[in-house]
Amino acid sequence: MSLLQKLDAARDFQDQLGQLGVNAIGATIDVTGSATEGKIEGKRVILAGTNNYLGLTFDPACIEAAAQAVRTHGTGTTGSRLANGTYAGHAALERELSAFLGTRSAIAFTTGYVANVGAISTLAGPGDVIMLDADSHASIYEGAKLSGAEIYRFRHNDPADLDKRLRRLGDRCARTLVIVESLYSMLGDVAPLDQFCEVVKRHGAFLLLDDAHSFGIMGETGRGLAEALGIEDEIDFVTGTFSKSLGSVGGFFASRKHDVAPLRSQIRAYMFTASSTPSVIASTRAALKRVAQGQALRSQLWKNCQRVHEGLTSLGFKLGAAPSPVIASLMDSPEQAAAAWQALLDAGVYVNLVVPPGAPKNLSLLRCSLSAAHTDEQVEQIIEGYAAVAQRLFDQPRAAASAYA
Repeated sequence: MSLLQKLDAARDFQDQLGQLGVNAIGATIDVTGSATEGKIEGKRVILAGTNNYLGLTFDPACIEAAAQAVRTHGTGTTGSRLANGTYAGHAALERELSAFLGTRSAIAFTTGYVANVGAISTLAGPGDVIMLDADSHASIYEGAKLSGAEIYRFRHNDPADLDKRLRRLGDRCARTLVIVESLYSMLGDVAPLDQFCEVVKRHGAFLLLDDAHSFGIMGETGRGLAEALGIEDEIDFVTGTFSKSLGSVGGFFASRKHDVAPLRSQIRAYMFTASSTPSVIASTRAALKRVAQGQALRSQLWKNCQRVHEGLTSLGFKLGAAPSPVIASLMDSPEQAAAAWQALLDAGVYVNLVVPPGAPKNLSLLRCSLSAAHTDEQVEQIIEGYAAVAQRLFDQPRAAASAYA
């Protein structure tokens, strides 16, 4: 396939989405003054597909910190961290992250994607082995590929399958990096992390946890799934993002067991990209303080999750997992998913449309993500929107959308 033929193939895929009759890919959203409301094509919608789990994008302290930083330090650093791109704020954020997580050190990146690519491709190399969950994020696959290590997949959230594959490696486990996520972003399912830790420890391998979606929302202080399970000291490495619970953009790489700081001069994704803008760093630092004090926000978030999960279950939707901030409704086909997405949008609720090849196992689904900032009224409006989907697509009473079951 030539270069231009590849472009044609990509265009054909976009055309296929267009034939579904919706504009779900890259829909332009006008957000003004609210973490939970916006406009799409001039229509007011409730935002239920943003990963803004704690609603901190419009937190007054975060906004003021960002505004003050841009006035004082300008709009950008114009350089990488190893050149002129390390300001006092960057160093302070890393110290504060490390203190919050209880790690020996932490490295901040411009995005969570880059954090995974950089950390994984540097930790492992030729002669090493990477064992990753089959449903891992694209950034994990990309980092593994760039590392040059041998790559093996184990069945999603299956400690027994991981155990079998590590057993086959024998002594090579000492050079094996196992990678799992805490909360998976498409279906909202949570990893059996304590079981994974036991398997990895027994075989003498190393474990990297991508904590992007549980950071800030799980655990007594918001440190994530490992804190909630009381097993933080069993995790070798952790990566995460600022673009979910912290409401900004960026990522991190840290460890309780190992000092990762010397890798700054080895991680190409850190060395050769511009550092985060001062305003982003400032708002992230302010958000991190809110997370540390944010038990009330976490409680409200999980209350909203439970209510929506119960509501969609009562309507007959087939859901991807137990209650979490990500609630995926499984559809029979891409066409059905697209029609359901449009029906929700018409009802004033914006969620994410996910169709192959972007979904795990070639599923088609509607991905709803909830926020602590959603009011009780908005939560009920989200549920009413899903009820309207059942009526519009299947001409069913609101209490029984059995075609989804």
